[in-house]
Amino acid sequence: MTDCLFCKIVSGDVDADVVMRTPGTVAFKDINPAAPVHVLVVPRRHIENAAFVEPEHAPEVAELLTSARAVAEMEGIASEERGYRLVFNVGPDALNSVPHLHLHVIGGRKMTWPPG
Repeated sequence: MTDCLFCKIVSGDVDADVVMRTPGTVAFKDINPAAPVHVLVVPRRHIENAAFVEPEHAPEVAELLTSARAVAEMEGIASEERGYRLVFNVGPDALNSVPHLHLHVIGGRKMTWPPG
């Protein structure tokens, strides 16, 4: 998708603070972090959001999750003593501002409920 910000980050046409690349994902720091650690993990292939995930996307979704775990380990929040939150936002009511599937890895502080 030519006008998608995250596709441009994946292709290298737009700069981002990339923390990890895998064959199927790119992980980069959120520009408006909600916590000390806030990294977005996106599939290299454009999928609009979680509502558009189909069975054939299973490898990409699995790689999003394993990449998120690797990011949490790299950022030092994956221990049983710490922990982290994984979030998919779908649609405008969830504040999904970029229509490209992405997984938020959030941590580095005690989370609250409801989120905020």
